Amino acid sequence: MIKSLLSIFSLTGIFLFSSCSTSVAPKSSNHQGYIKVEGQNLIAPDGNKFFIQGINLGNWLNPEGYMFGFKKTSSARLINQAFCEMVGPDFTNQFWKQFKDNYITREDIRYIRKTGMNTIRMPFHYKLFTDEDYMGLSVNQDGFQRLDSLVSWCRESEIYLILDMHDAPGGQTGDNIDDSYGYPWLMTSEDSQKQFTEIWKKIAEHYQNEPVILGYDLLNEPIATYFPDEKEKLNAALEPIYKRAVAAIREVDKNHIILLGGAQWNGNFRVFHDSKFDDKLMYTCHRYWCDTLQTNIQDFVSFRDSVNLPIYMGETGENTDQWIGAWTRLMERNNIGWTYWPFKKMDSPRGVMSITPPENWDKIIEFTESPRNGFDEIRKARPDQELVKKAMLQLIENCKYKNCKVNEGYVKAIGMKP
Repeated sequence: MIKSLLSIFSLTGIFLFSSCSTSVAPKSSNHQGYIKVEGQNLIAPDGNKFFIQGINLGNWLNPEGYMFGFKKTSSARLINQAFCEMVGPDFTNQFWKQFKDNYITREDIRYIRKTGMNTIRMPFHYKLFTDEDYMGLSVNQDGFQRLDSLVSWCRESEIYLILDMHDAPGGQTGDNIDDSYGYPWLMTSEDSQKQFTEIWKKIAEHYQNEPVILGYDLLNEPIATYFPDEKEKLNAALEPIYKRAVAAIREVDKNHIILLGGAQWNGNFRVFHDSKFDDKLMYTCHRYWCDTLQTNIQDFVSFRDSVNLPIYMGETGENTDQWIGAWTRLMERNNIGWTYWPFKKMDSPRGVMSITPPENWDKIIEFTESPRNGFDEIRKARPDQELVKKAMLQLIENCKYKNCKVNEGYVKAIGMKP
């Protein structure tokens, strides 16, 4: 049905998009023009204003523990370790490959476009572009293979793509979300900053002529709030790191917008002192779990007005349908586009789609919560291996688009069509 609808709209020249958006993504990389910045707005290649309305593909290429129902086992590295302890590294590697093959597919992207959304934010781990051990591979990582597939699906469905480095070398945040070691080492390590810059340059060189990509979101939620004694020093390092990466990107790509997030969960924009050091910059904020009043978004509006550049809500959500609806209207009244978090989540109405937990998944959760500080504790806590393998394979099946449940109330709350 989705395929036939897309064919009909393609043939007739009519495209699905919501009332706040006046343009859709180009059909092919031969289409001239890119999204550009004009004052506080984004402008599509056809000259019309482009208003971001979209979703984050969280958990696909940067697994997070809470998306699996885990608590203590909260980052990709810890999830991988737990799986290896339960079923061994070989089965775990096979699992990750199948997970990447099935968690997000062309069908998911077609559905996202069918709802009326026009943008996808793609969180990814820097290790996808190195020879480090990550998601089943230790050499010949498949970062470009995965993103190239996504780019082609987005082009087919006429939807824009923002690439988001969610996990940076050394760690930019100092919490589980960057899959690091509890401190934002990127801010203090020359080696990590060099690697960060080189990876972004490599990505930009690869996609320099791809107009389906709206822009590059350099760092997700840099510098957590857990370092008050070092906050000033860490915050002072952020803008120079951004400038270094932007300079490297511009050596190979002068076409794409670059998105900069503020410190402290993309919430503190006082760290910026040279807000227009490049002519294709915009800013990205995040906010969760607050009231839906003007005062709860005014700091972002004030910063946007002071620099006269676009700002958009790269992440928000994880809330009730009522909150989602009110927050969406608040953002749109303030000319702040959005990509909600997340697209899929296990057994939850607080996303576009919900994944059914596999049978015996509770045994896996129980293991991740058990003491595993030594080999004896691992052996004692380990559940039946065959049950675990079966549950892991069932998760692969359950996460497929055809087997997920659409949370219709949530989709309607963000103003889209379920």
